[in-house]
Amino acid sequence: MLDFTHSWWLVAASFAVALMAGFTGLTLTKGASTLPAARRKIAVAMASVVLGGGIWSMHFVAMLGLQLPILFYYDALITLASALVAILVVGLALLLLHFQKRRPPVIVAAGCILGLGIVAMHYIGMAGMQLCRPVYGVLDIVISTAASLVLSTLAIWVAYDARTHRNILLGTVCFGLAVVSMHFVAIGLTEFTTSEATGVAGPALDNQVLAMGVTVAVFLICGAFLLTGITFFSADEDLAPPTNPDVPEVASAPEPAPITAPKVGVPFEREGQTHFALPETIAALRAEGHYTLLYVGEEKLFCPWSITEAANRLAPAGFLRVHRSYLVNPAFVSSFERRKDNGTCYFDEVPALPKVPVSRSRMSEVRDVLGV
Repeated sequence: MLDFTHSWWLVAASFAVALMAGFTGLTLTKGASTLPAARRKIAVAMASVVLGGGIWSMHFVAMLGLQLPILFYYDALITLASALVAILVVGLALLLLHFQKRRPPVIVAAGCILGLGIVAMHYIGMAGMQLCRPVYGVLDIVISTAASLVLSTLAIWVAYDARTHRNILLGTVCFGLAVVSMHFVAIGLTEFTTSEATGVAGPALDNQVLAMGVTVAVFLICGAFLLTGITFFSADEDLAPPTNPDVPEVASAPEPAPITAPKVGVPFEREGQTHFALPETIAALRAEGHYTLLYVGEEKLFCPWSITEAANRLAPAGFLRVHRSYLVNPAFVSSFERRKDNGTCYFDEVPALPKVPVSRSRMSEVRDVLGV
């Protein structure tokens, strides 16, 4: 058997790749379940490519850091197949999550499918090694699979229990740990030995060529990570620029006429058609990326307005901005709880939205409107 070591810089890089891919994929699917079916499929497909590509990239970044005393290379066709398998299996898990009702069995099933996809990608990728043969037994595969299933299910459960920023960030960490832990548990249980050169199914990839392909994949993941991350924490509040008393004020352009609530109602999409909900039937609105969700009774409806546009349009109807992500109709507030530096509005008659947080900066306005 051959002795091997790892480059710890590339181990750290592989974990960073897994985190970026997890964050990007989970962010891309935020709010996808409320989109029309066609747009939901596009979001799921994009997230599948990022998550599956991230699993593949993490694996081969780590394999580039594997240091063996002999030269070896990879079969290009098997290496490509390992990437496609990861993307397809992740896509199946996301289809379950976004086209089925998210009950615990569905979440667990999606997590197990994701875990099996990570395992399949790993061992298919390892099968592509030439001149150096990985050696592992059935028990080794069982242990690696068990670790992957548990951690992947935890990642999906955390990320999809509630689609908040906190859940996505925690789910990202769990996803990164699932991918990296499975890989290094499997590698730790694997031994390597030399083998005769055999006929390969595709062209040969040495570490230099593979490194270029992996670098391109990681570059694309980094770009997607930056594009999704730049708006993840952006506040919807409009911030006024600071004033400088030493600089004279310049006359500003006339303010535009105020936007009034639409007489036809608030638009929402369902089954490819645009419908309208009367403002007085809407209990609250919640920001979902660049769009909003309407809470009407037991329903959550997708609205193409941003939370800022909704606040401007629905102000004449009495809607109140209680948080950067929430707009509420005070007529539906059944009770109010004040805490140390924030508060909570409760909606007993709205099953889809039992409570809404009130930010500290909005407390005074909310209390004035509610008369408390």
